[in-house]
Amino acid sequence: MFERLKSVGGRIREELGYYRLVLAHPRTPRASKALLWLALGYVLMPFDIIPDFIPVIGHLDDLVVVPALILLAMRLVPEHVRHECRERSRRRDGEHDAPE
Repeated sequence: MFERLKSVGGRIREELGYYRLVLAHPRTPRASKALLWLALGYVLMPFDIIPDFIPVIGHLDDLVVVPALILLAMRLVPEHVRHECRERSRRRDGEHDAPE
């Protein structure tokens, strides 16, 4: 189970690095950058559109809104930019995973 958690943590780290590279890329459209920042803000804001104390639905909005914003943002990014950032992200993560 620990290995699986470690794998998920590594995948999350890789995705965050990927989104950071997409945000920093000069060819990423402003609308995509705004949507990615909005998704980040939504995750970090202290209140939700639907409060978390409402069972199931309160947490479900986080599971729907944030991925929807990210998906929409990434669809607006040109394919070659996404590919370039993904490759850079994988190379960077490979450097961190290499044994010393």
